[in-house]
Amino acid sequence: MYICICKGVTDNAIREAVIKQGAGRMRDLRTCLGVAEQCGVCACHAKMVLEQTLTQKNADATLSF
Repeated sequence: MYICICKGVTDNAIREAVIKQGAGRMRDLRTCLGVAEQCGVCACHAKMVLEQTLTQKNADATLSF
């Protein structure tokens, strides 16, 4: 699903940035994907996907031990 229409960023792109590039903050997403740089409407949805992905990533890391 598209999260940022201005930059054409999807939820999958955000998840990939978190998992593969180590993005852990909105600032990181702005830097690597350009999320919320223009109109800003996507910021709350992008943050939600970021937080969900970080939670899942941490849960997966905990279960792997």
